[in-house]
Order: sequence, then structure tokens, then C-alpha cells
Amino acid sequence: MKIAIIQKRPKVNQLEACLADMQEYVTEAKQQQADLIVFGECWLCGYAAWMDYASEAGYWDHAPVKDAWSEMYHNSIDVQTTHFQRILDMAEEAGIYIIIGANEKISSGPGNGSLYNSIFTISKDGALLNHHRKLMPTYTEKLIHGMGDGYGLKTIDTEHGRIGSLICWEHWMPLTRQVMHDEGEDYHFALWPYVKEMHIIASRQYAFEGRCFVISVGQMLRLSDTPQGLEVKAKEIPKEGEDPWMLKGGSCIIQPDGSFLLEPQYDNDEIIYQDMPDKEAFTGEKMNLAVSGHYQRPDVFELKVNKKRYY
Repeated sequence: MKIAIIQKRPKVNQLEACLADMQEYVTEAKQQQADLIVFGECWLCGYAAWMDYASEAGYWDHAPVKDAWSEMYHNSIDVQTTHFQRILDMAEEAGIYIIIGANEKISSGPGNGSLYNSIFTISKDGALLNHHRKLMPTYTEKLIHGMGDGYGLKTIDTEHGRIGSLICWEHWMPLTRQVMHDEGEDYHFALWPYVKEMHIIASRQYAFEGRCFVISVGQMLRLSDTPQGLEVKAKEIPKEGEDPWMLKGGSCIIQPDGSFLLEPQYDNDEIIYQDMPDKEAFTGEKMNLAVSGHYQRPDVFELKVNKKRYY
């Protein structure tokens, strides 16, 4: 399996422009004979990094923050719309699997009026295979995203092996990890704002624990992507004329023994291609650790999972 990691800066809160870029990247990835293309956390249409460096992000009833959220909402994706159908069509026309992180909304019915931090996994035939919403928004994300459910905690069988995915700090939720390990992942996609040191640690832990390959995906955002009207913390303000990267990529690939297949790629606004080893390449690693097999104690521990979709 050849993977294309999109570590290219999204056009923040510009849905049409992001879809146009997405079409370009999918076409290029197919020309490079990639089998799967993956985009980072909330790539569609931009991770709200301003929550961590805009000084008034948490102010109650603050007009610039409400305006920023409103802009996100209007440029988020709804699976019932023609915008989402365009993504399905891209996958089918190119014959390529797509995994994409997105700001998702429900326009009508139960659950409407909220934003969700979601992952869509789409088949090369243009079918939505999995739709996972982040279980617990991380820290300041609680200001903008609602809580997900257990519906998407599953793997997808492909001709390349079983693939699964989680978002950001879900990789520090022990029971969530165990549910996914029980699904028997061969290739796990970990979506992050950017893959800094602690996120690398979490990704390597996940690969070693689950005895699977982990494709850890970061993204790029500049200071100028901050919504208008929000004041940036003094320590983050650059020198005059500079527009620094606030999210710096760091995409990497870890093997089931915890070693790097691809070292973290920082400050690179690009598409990263990688040929993956066969899923059986590290089978022997399960001899001494199989957390869903002989290193599990079902007579001692029971794990019950609610996979119902509520909205």
C-alpha cells in the first residue's frame, strides 16, 4: 500500500476552496499511484489553532469569538449535502481510499446546531465506510466541538489490511485504545493538529501496544490564518513582516516495534508519499505482546462498549 499524507496548509474556513484543493491532491496522489490519501485533524476546513494562542478565546459572549465559530460552522461539512457527495465522487473517480479529518455539522434534525471533530473513511468505490466523531473534545476544543459517540470505533477491512483511526488525545484514552486494539488494526491513522513531541510519544506507544503501523498525520497553519478580530498573545506575535507557522506538521510513520519508518517531517508544506510494508512484516512482534490475545485477562477485566449513533 502506498500512502499519500497531505501535510499541506488548508484554506481556513473556505469550504469551496478546500474542496478544490482536495480534488487537486487526490488527482496528484493517484498519478503517483497512491492507494490511500489521508488529511489531518479538521483539515476541512482548518483546525481552530487560535483557541490556544488568541488571548480572549475563552471570554463569555465575546463577539469576535462567536464570529470565528460562526464562520467555522458555515464552512463545515454536512454528510447529507452535495459538498460531501463531491468527496465521495473524488474517491470513486480516482479509485483511491480517502481518510479526512473535518469540522462536521448537522444542518437539521437531532444534533443540529453543533460542530463535531470528525473523521470520514471513504472507499475507492466512493462509499462512506466509517464516520467517527471525536469522543471528547480536548481542553479548549470543548468551546467549539460537541462530544462524539462510539459508533465509529471500528476497523475497515480492505485488500491492504484492516485500517482504523482516532483523533488527537483519544490516543490517551486507555479504554478507547483497547477497543481499537480489539478490532485488530493493521494500519492505524492518528490525526493531530500537529505532531509535537508528546504526540509522537503517544503514536509510538500506540504502535507498540497495538502491534500495528501508525500513520501519524499533522498539518500546517500560519499565524495569518487566525480569524479577524482575535488578539494574539504577546509571546506569539512575530517580528514585523513575519508570518510564522503555528502548526508545523510533524507527520511520521511508526512500525509495530515502535521504530520509525518515516521520521517526523516538520515545516514542510507538502504531500508526503510512503510505501508501506506488508501487514505481515511484523507478525513476530505479537509473540511477546498481544493486548487482545494472550496478554489480555478476560477472566479479570470486562469491557462493554456502546456503539450506538445518537445523531
